[in-house]
Amino acid sequence: MRAQRVWKVNGDASIGQLQSRLDDLNKRLGQLENQDPDSATLEELRAIALSLSREIDDLRCAEATAALSELLRK
Repeated sequence: MRAQRVWKVNGDASIGQLQSRLDDLNKRLGQLENQDPDSATLEELRAIALSLSREIDDLRCAEATAALSELLRK
């Protein structure tokens, strides 16, 4: 079964909000790993967590690029 995003992130989501969601997801992953380390749900949640962390990285890079562009423009 392929992992699917559990929530939709709109363009207004801040890195802090996304990081909070990732922290909650990681906490849930830890709980599930203790309960049933062989659960198929774990793989799905791991894939979602990776996708969310990539989205956070993309936003951070976009912010850094915008800041650099502003500096270079001056």
